[in-house]
Amino acid sequence: MKTKIATLFLLFFCLFGTQAYPYWIWNPKTGTLVNPKYEVKPTPKDQFEFAKSFIAEKKYPEAKRELKKLLKAYPKSFEASESQYLLGKIEETLGNPYEAYQAYQKVIDKYPFSERIQEINELEYNIGEKFMLGEKRKALGMVLPVENPAVEIFSKVIENSTYGPLAPKAQYKLALVLKSLLRYYESEEAFNKVISNYPTSEWADAAKFQIAAVRAATSRGPQYDQGAAGEAKQKFEDFVREHPDAILSKEAEKNIELLNEKEAESSYNIARFYEKQKQINAAQVYYQNVIDNYPNSNWAAKALSKMQALEKKK
Repeated sequence: MKTKIATLFLLFFCLFGTQAYPYWIWNPKTGTLVNPKYEVKPTPKDQFEFAKSFIAEKKYPEAKRELKKLLKAYPKSFEASESQYLLGKIEETLGNPYEAYQAYQKVIDKYPFSERIQEINELEYNIGEKFMLGEKRKALGMVLPVENPAVEIFSKVIENSTYGPLAPKAQYKLALVLKSLLRYYESEEAFNKVISNYPTSEWADAAKFQIAAVRAATSRGPQYDQGAAGEAKQKFEDFVREHPDAILSKEAEKNIELLNEKEAESSYNIARFYEKQKQINAAQVYYQNVIDNYPNSNWAAKALSKMQALEKKK
């Protein structure tokens, strides 16, 4: 009876199934019809070598298919972790950095004892840097989970090895990306973690400078924030005092000049307001503040001219 049923099935697939399935064969061990395309090799090693043969021929879709078959059939084998790793390498080769990162991360999540953990962390970090520097995702019809994948990737690199060699650098780069996205409060928090978690790293001092830069950026919002500007200037001055020979100190000094210019402009505008309100004494106080505290600013000469004009009116 079984032989008759098998014969009928075989006849059916020969007549109607040839387009959907290239060929089917009878497996006497299982007593079923099978398509070799979906069969897995008898051992994970055989399947792995079979998958790699497609990589050698640059037949990446076929290689991905065979690697995924191995992962499904032999999920706890050594070859499974290597297959997941190779899926990431293939995605990188194909120019799909985000998919590569996702594939690599699965190695860490599913095979935490893999000998490739450190290598994979470095690969993920490099992908994060590509996105940080403007790597554009291929138009694959998929929506990225964040505005810049570097945020997610650097966060994972830190999570994968909180006190590993890449962690301080990844923490600093994460903060820089957040700053570039104008997420200033998150950025400052991330820079503070560089200082608190990795105080002896080469990135700690740079993080101090960046915190001042974030405060300065905050002060340049839609409305001038005098308090934020003052805090930013103080932090820049502290940085210059603590690191007088650092390359960033020159930039810090430029930022101090810009903040002084902004403070002088603010004080000058307040003086102008009082002058228009006919409150001459109050106006003179603010003009004098510009002259005394910001003598090198572009507003000092204007304030002096205003003071002289007001004196003549008395």
